[in-house]
Amino acid sequence: MGLKIGNMYCRYGKIYKSNLFGEPTIVSTDAGLNRFILQNEGKLFECSYPRSIGGILGKWSMLVLVGDMHRDMRTISLNFLSHARLRTHLLREVERHTLFVLNSWKDNSVFSAQDEAKKFTFNLMAKHIMSMDPGKLETEQLKKEYVTFMKGVVSAPINLPGSAYRKALKSRSTILIHIERKMKERIIIMKEGRDDMEQDDLLGAAQKQSNSYRAKKKSGERELKWEDYKKMEFTQCVISETLRFGYDIPCGWKVLPVISAVHLDPSLFEDPQHFNPWRWQQQTSHGPSSSSSCPSMNTNNQFMPFGGGPRLCTGSELAKLEMAVFIHHLVLNFHWELAEPDQAYAFPFVDFPKGLPIRVQRQSLI
Repeated sequence: MGLKIGNMYCRYGKIYKSNLFGEPTIVSTDAGLNRFILQNEGKLFECSYPRSIGGILGKWSMLVLVGDMHRDMRTISLNFLSHARLRTHLLREVERHTLFVLNSWKDNSVFSAQDEAKKFTFNLMAKHIMSMDPGKLETEQLKKEYVTFMKGVVSAPINLPGSAYRKALKSRSTILIHIERKMKERIIIMKEGRDDMEQDDLLGAAQKQSNSYRAKKKSGERELKWEDYKKMEFTQCVISETLRFGYDIPCGWKVLPVISAVHLDPSLFEDPQHFNPWRWQQQTSHGPSSSSSCPSMNTNNQFMPFGGGPRLCTGSELAKLEMAVFIHHLVLNFHWELAEPDQAYAFPFVDFPKGLPIRVQRQSLI
């Protein structure tokens, strides 16, 4: 949750007032209040971001939109990322993009795990938003613009030549021009009555477990099925463990619900600083159950890694699918170790100063 918030939590408790970004702010690390805030967005609370983030994302970003506009954009995203689409189409594509990245790794090589993760996610989104294939010149050029843009999100809002902020604004314009060109191409094709192009992208639509997979691979069955994904129960526990890592609020004050602090609350999660995926196999806090599933993953209402209420991340199920498939093939095919220590920071998203360098070695199936 960060050193400063941790110190304030120890001094003042789970809810305290502060001054952030020049605004009087109530900071909450309380699970109940955080859930209340998230569920009452648009009623008692309105989403608000620092000008630096809003300025770089643009006024039409779903992250900063409010009211009916946000609801409509969210509905489009939810339809695109529906359970049926995840099962029938996206699972196959997630696996294909996973293998594209993993197969590019050279044995005993050292590279940035963070950069590879970004490559994987970007390739998947580029394909499903604009039907752009990984490795193509057009895709690689857009990826460079995306990386520059994301660096600007965490930069100071200094709009001067050469600054990260100015570069990000320029990259955003380039990305938007590219999207507009793609949309015009689609309109022309539709007017000409050509329906032979793929319309499955967003623009067109407006290890125990690994052993069984080894057996399938030997028998010639290579593609993951939806049932395989649903059987990755302990993998889901690992994902959940990774994601975990009465007050009067004056009108007009900012409210900051710190969800990560809830996930590190010892009253809610035993030994919260210890990475323990087995905790998700426990029916209660007293010991593991006989079941190998992870019932707490969906039923624990203190666990909110993707937010909540109207701001619940529309891509949460796709994100979990991506992580599960990537972890599955990573554990199945590679050994890895940190090439050098690297400490993450998490504002406004998780980042590593050195890119999390790792060394990998390919393992053969026996």
